Amino acid sequence: MALPGEGPGPGGVIHDIGYRPYTGPRLGTASAARSLFATGLLNAYGIGRSGRAKILPMVLLAFMLVPAAIMVAIMVTLGLTEGFINYGSYPVQLMLLIVIFVAAQAPVLFSRDLRSGAISLYLARPLGASAFALIRWSSLFVAVLVFVGVPIIVLYVGALSAEADFAEHTGEFAAAMVGVILLAAVLATLSALVAAHTRRRGLAVGVTIIALLISTGVVTAVQAITSEMGNEAGARIAGLFSPFSLVDGVQAELLGGVSSFQVSPGTTAWGLLYLAVALAVIAGGLWVLVRYYRKQAGR
Repeated sequence: MALPGEGPGPGGVIHDIGYRPYTGPRLGTASAARSLFATGLLNAYGIGRSGRAKILPMVLLAFMLVPAAIMVAIMVTLGLTEGFINYGSYPVQLMLLIVIFVAAQAPVLFSRDLRSGAISLYLARPLGASAFALIRWSSLFVAVLVFVGVPIIVLYVGALSAEADFAEHTGEFAAAMVGVILLAAVLATLSALVAAHTRRRGLAVGVTIIALLISTGVVTAVQAITSEMGNEAGARIAGLFSPFSLVDGVQAELLGGVSSFQVSPGTTAWGLLYLAVALAVIAGGLWVLVRYYRKQAGR
């Protein structure tokens, strides 16, 4: 190693520009994973990003909470608890807000890294492509879970404050939260796939919104038509093609909830089929996502 003043010319000189060697502990893969997860979760709500990035997720979250707050106020003021709220139907009633949130925030976690090539910087750390993809998905999953679950928690706390039956409402709340977890996983998977394969954020947002809303609208229309024709099996099959009707069917038949769609699965066997399809969507989607990130890392 050449010292200052040695060597044939400037190219052989190493200058001290103020860097000091790091002698602390190496944090390792787990710390990198936790940091990536937390950053992704906060970014989904605009935290750590520009002021404009905070507006949409926070406004949508406020709109999700307003109906719950109004219902709680009515329950506490008038003492209405029995038959007044249906925890499981709340996500279906506010489906548009959920879809917009998922569609807008999925590209934040997936499109930007792939479009800018920043993924190579992450993979230079001790995180592989598979871990990177799954951590990004986990951030989106938890963000959607918070977005949908918090209003239902507000409803539950409000019902207990209005002296509702504890055992009855706790059972209904628990069933609804299981459905929320399943719905968040399905929505995170589908939106992540679209965002990862669509580098342009605007296009990813539009495709996700159209796909989720149109699929639910088609399911509702097909169920109405087939039910009117007396074809209950066809109506139940149609329910397999929308995330909202899919999770609604699981809640209605396996968790003791009340269906928000015209035709519910009807039997435990159909409920199990709905659950199997939902889990297959999650597992298959994650498999495709991981393979896609591995392919991008190999470029």
